[in-house]
Amino acid sequence: MDVLQKIAGRTSQKMRRLRGGLSHFTGADKRFYARARGSRILCYHGVCQSHPTKFNSLFITKETFEQHLQYYMRYFNMVSLDDYYKQNFSNNKFNICLTFDDGFANNYHYVLPLLERYEVPATFFVTGIGAAGYDILWNDMLSIAGLYGPESFTFEGGTYRKNKHRQYCNTAGQSLNNLLRQTGFGQKAELLRMLDKTLPFRRLKQETDYWLQMSAEEITRASRSPFVTIGAHGYYHNDLAGISAADAAKEMADCKYYLEGLTGKAENSIAFPYGSYNANVTAAAKQCGYTQLLTVDIKDPADHNDVSLRERLTINPFISITNQLYANINGAY
Repeated sequence: MDVLQKIAGRTSQKMRRLRGGLSHFTGADKRFYARARGSRILCYHGVCQSHPTKFNSLFITKETFEQHLQYYMRYFNMVSLDDYYKQNFSNNKFNICLTFDDGFANNYHYVLPLLERYEVPATFFVTGIGAAGYDILWNDMLSIAGLYGPESFTFEGGTYRKNKHRQYCNTAGQSLNNLLRQTGFGQKAELLRMLDKTLPFRRLKQETDYWLQMSAEEITRASRSPFVTIGAHGYYHNDLAGISAADAAKEMADCKYYLEGLTGKAENSIAFPYGSYNANVTAAAKQCGYTQLLTVDIKDPADHNDVSLRERLTINPFISITNQLYANINGAY
């Protein structure tokens, strides 16, 4: 039955995308956008010049993002995260709120100028990794290793070999990425140091867009734009629900302190890395002073009653703009 359900699900997705493509040629898509009502928070990550899926499935090109903005301006009402929480919505259009996770420098170089050109608000969720002395997130380093790294390496006493999906797995088939997600930053820092010595990515300037984090100066400058709000994304980009409650609380507090020092503004929003949270994490976030808590999918139906917690739809780089806009409105792919 599970196999049949998967086949049915994939068939349904293909049919929806086919309908989306056909509706573009008939003009039905524009009528659909015009009639749509409601609201959605969207979750973007990286924006690059070309080859958006070279390392992972979280990037889109600058050209695609600008096309998104052009459609948004034509058919939707764009709101800031603050206005989304206040429900300052249009009753005549579908309301869209833009967020960007991970604090990539490409958000500063490519996204910020477009936001200012089209006068669209957005929130950049940034980590404190720069204050810890790093300019790359640990999982981005693993993605780079998947393309440029050796076929296998030894780490923390285990041997990890690259599979057909360019993921490093141990002899039990467990991916190093998943294993490290359940640890604190100590092991991740050791991995960063090890791979930084062996991978050629720093010499490849054309690859910088895929991994480089915003500098402290760039975060400060972005925060001065009337169209950008800086939010927290954890200090080390750890899975906050996968580490101890005390460590998660400290990481959220440290990130808040770091970003407030750079922006001179109160930090009240946090996007949980990987969308991962639990009751301890949300309680600690509120204790730190965060009033806007962002995830991807709500974990428990009861969480819908939490006025501080909101879910988001992650942008899909593999589908057409028409199908993306349909998903934005429908809330699913």
